[in-house]
Amino acid sequence: MSVSIGFASRAFAARSGFALKLVAALVAAMVLAGCDRAGGKEAAGGHAGGPPPAEVAVEKVQPTKLPAVFEYVGQTAGSRDIEVRARVTGILEKRNYTEGAVVRKGQSMYTLDTAPFQAALERADADVAAADARVAQAGRTLARQGPLWEARAVSRREFDDATSADQIAKADLKGAKARRSEALLNLGYTKVEAPIMGLAGRSQVSEGTLVSGPQVLLTTVTQTDPIKLRFGIADTDQMRWRSEMASGQLQLPDRQAFDVELKLADGSTYARRGKLIFSDTRVSNTSGTVEAEAEVPNPDGQLKPGQFVRVYLHGASRPNAVKVPMRAVLEGPQGKFVYLMADGKALPRPVEAGDQLADGWIITKGLKAGDEVIIDGMARIFFPGAPVKLAQAAPPAGAASAPAAGGAAAPAAGTTPAPASASSAPAKK
Repeated sequence: MSVSIGFASRAFAARSGFALKLVAALVAAMVLAGCDRAGGKEAAGGHAGGPPPAEVAVEKVQPTKLPAVFEYVGQTAGSRDIEVRARVTGILEKRNYTEGAVVRKGQSMYTLDTAPFQAALERADADVAAADARVAQAGRTLARQGPLWEARAVSRREFDDATSADQIAKADLKGAKARRSEALLNLGYTKVEAPIMGLAGRSQVSEGTLVSGPQVLLTTVTQTDPIKLRFGIADTDQMRWRSEMASGQLQLPDRQAFDVELKLADGSTYARRGKLIFSDTRVSNTSGTVEAEAEVPNPDGQLKPGQFVRVYLHGASRPNAVKVPMRAVLEGPQGKFVYLMADGKALPRPVEAGDQLADGWIITKGLKAGDEVIIDGMARIFFPGAPVKLAQAAPPAGAASAPAAGGAAAPAAGTTPAPASASSAPAKK
């Protein structure tokens, strides 16, 4: 049994020695290969143990004052929407306007049957005439009673009755005149007129309908010059404005009197600008926005109520804004970052981006003046800290073909000089 154990021990020792020799040989080969690569790259002028420096373009950070523009979606509405109603009850005889057309203030829109109101006016005229006659009669009676009372030919009661009759007749005359004025006014109300200038809406009633006074809506008139613009400002935007104003990153116009620019549904920009006139103090519990209104001139009627438009608020500014090209901002697992060139290396720098402009990002945090941001060549940066160098600017056109002083242009490196022409060959003797 001892012989078996000894034989197994010698076999295990032999296998272990072979494995150790194999590992040592592999390590030696790897060291020699690394030395060869390092020596080759150092001989070629490269960086030992890594790729050659990537050529990049950089842009130095310089804070500057930039305008701040805020964009929202809004809808147009009439600056005033007036309901047109008849003030008296009657039969609608005629509609005097074109639906959807512009009507002027005072223009007749509907006509009611005038016959009953004309009769009421004539009756009121008769009442006025009768009351006037009674006033005249009471005045004559009082005139006769005056001298008789002074001569004590009539009693005091008779004189007082004559005086009261005269006063009552005059009061009745005033009442009759008031009823006549009311009848005349009702006759005028049979012609329903436009209260303002604007676009007339669809008629809600047709000819022959019994209109029961103000309870029946006839149509609406919408004033479209100026036109009103309604949109919502997100509550988060206002909180961000307050934070950026406190840190000096944002300046708003006085009393938030923004200039308002519109972009229509076809992408065109409306020629006239308006003003922000109202911003609510409450936040809507359904949309989380603050209702805002603006007025925009609309003399030619290009804007119609109900249009959806894009709203741009101008007037704010960023006094110390840091802007970098859009292609320089990359997205990583932890958020946005940029590459800075420092000591010949590409170093990542996390940043916080604010507004996105047409030509870049506003960086609110992470960069300072003087930082060199890599804006081109990021595709050749394979890992953070990779070596980089500034890309050489291309030589101006025609510089290589300029002739040398006192003779022909020197041939480019690596090219064969052209043979001499026949005129330069030596003459035969």
